[in-house]
Amino acid sequence: MLNQEPFLQLFLKYVTRYWPRILDLTWQHLVISLIALFITLIVCVPLGIYLTKNEKLSPYVIGAANIFQTIPSLALLGFLIFIFGIGNDNAIAALFLYAMLPVLQNTYTGIKSVPKHLVQAARGMGMTEYQILVKVQLPIAMPIILAGIRVATVWIIGTATLASAIGGGGLGRLIFSGLASIRNEVVLAGALPATILALTADQGIKWLQNYLDPKSRAVRLAKKAEMEELQKTAAKRGKEQ
Repeated sequence: MLNQEPFLQLFLKYVTRYWPRILDLTWQHLVISLIALFITLIVCVPLGIYLTKNEKLSPYVIGAANIFQTIPSLALLGFLIFIFGIGNDNAIAALFLYAMLPVLQNTYTGIKSVPKHLVQAARGMGMTEYQILVKVQLPIAMPIILAGIRVATVWIIGTATLASAIGGGGLGRLIFSGLASIRNEVVLAGALPATILALTADQGIKWLQNYLDPKSRAVRLAKKAEMEELQKTAAKRGKEQ
């Protein structure tokens, strides 16, 4: 029986030899994911805000977005071939359709969760609807909206690995190539960067979500005010001495 090289050694040898290709596919994967996320944000955030003003439409639009979640990923990619053909355009369209629901629903829910008395108080101060949206509703709703964006981002990065199944780029090429040739080190060379991208995006958005949370901001401002007061007190005592 032939001695086989340890898996870790095979993996490190493959990465050392083909790291330029891995970096190139990682970049392709990131670009596909960012384009899909950008399209999702510029469509679904304004649409979610619009639905808060036209609530009769919200069940139909959110319901339509929910339908795409029930379609298997590869099946959706197959359907879209008839519209976008084979390649990255198909993958980006599919990723957008999959990511719609969490961003759309959380934007709608976040805006609707803003206490009505705050909106009424803002109107009483003479604010326009746009000012109320920008200065009152969006800051309060932002943690909920970011939670939806966080889910959508992880979905996009994970599902983007299927892009290679319809001729697209990205790390899925390594994963499918490794599966076809029964080479686990090649599969890992594609799966590991995709996992790192997803975890990094998830933790980055989580940090931003916590940073923009009104409660967290209130605590930070209170601590800052407390520190400034202590500094003033210390400076005053220093002068007295």
